[in-house]
Amino acid sequence: AFCTHRATRSRSSMPADLARASTTDLLAELKRRMESPPKKNIILVGPPGSGKGTQAPLIKDKYKLCHLATGDLLRAAVAAGTEMGKAAKEVMEKGGLVSDEIVIGIIKDNISTPDCGNGFILDGFPRTVVQAEKLDGMLTSEGVGHIDHVIEFKVPDATLVERICGRLIHPASGRSYHEKFHPPKVAGKDDETGEPLVKRKDDNEETLTKRLDAFHKQTKPVVDYYAKQGLYSPVDADRKADSVSATIAAILAK
Repeated sequence: AFCTHRATRSRSSMPADLARASTTDLLAELKRRMESPPKKNIILVGPPGSGKGTQAPLIKDKYKLCHLATGDLLRAAVAAGTEMGKAAKEVMEKGGLVSDEIVIGIIKDNISTPDCGNGFILDGFPRTVVQAEKLDGMLTSEGVGHIDHVIEFKVPDATLVERICGRLIHPASGRSYHEKFHPPKVAGKDDETGEPLVKRKDDNEETLTKRLDAFHKQTKPVVDYYAKQGLYSPVDADRKADSVSATIAAILAK
């Protein structure tokens, strides 16, 4: 009787399809919504080799989020010939840098898809405070919430050099392996599909040293921006993947 009373009382504010539903169907829908992970919009910050590639798919699967790596998004938008992809291609063909507006436009295109209905993991963006401010503005204008957590993966540079030189990637899924620390079950093959793994061209010590220097200079202002909002959580990522996962789970449970 309690459930029937509640369903009847709230009928006026229900969508038409729910208003016509039986109490059993309403309870089933309520159970589904309660069991769905709460919406989360997360930014992952960390230099190459810090473990984002290992942790992002785990977070994605656990919370049913979409994973938006901006480099991959740009390439996909160009390949698909979307409006933003065409704009990006034109800039890149001229040797220019893709503008913040184009990148945020591509992110906006993606967060409106069903895959991002529970929220998103943003990886590789924002890299400047201006980009962070523009991202906040876009999320507000689109009515898709706000950033909930900014997690930085902290690893000593010397460790990163060792990690990078043995890194292996499955291009289609973004799954990440390492020849020494996280080897695939079959050498050179993705565990789930059996497809070949590849090494990125810029995964070498000289390139990495330059990238790390640029990363540290760029990242601190962005981290400070989110820290002032109470959204920033550093994670000691110089540990086993399971330990890092447990720390991230505790942060996201807050």
